[in-house]
Amino acid sequence: MPEETTQTGLSDNAAGALAYLFIPAIIFLIVEPYNKSSFVRFHSWQCIFLCIASFAINMVLVMTFILALLTPFVGLAFLVIAIICLIKAMNGVRFKLPLIGDLAEKMANK
Repeated sequence: MPEETTQTGLSDNAAGALAYLFIPAIIFLIVEPYNKSSFVRFHSWQCIFLCIASFAINMVLVMTFILALLTPFVGLAFLVIAIICLIKAMNGVRFKLPLIGDLAEKMANK
């Protein structure tokens, strides 16, 4: 369980959790010392891939009128998944989502 505190006073757990707010995920992949932490990079990449998946699925749903009615429910489901990931990251758990987690793992270990 990573509990290291960076020079900014933000622990890896807190940075991993903040990554699920999307904009910090991009910042953490660029700014040191966060881009040196495999834990923070993993959660940043997982958030980015989760947002891409959410966008892609919503675009497919919007293509048809009947399926477009499901869009709010799918959006809510992705929000719940992001909150679960945020809580797991705050507790120091490297929670891998199916498919997305494997991609995030590969990107974090580059």
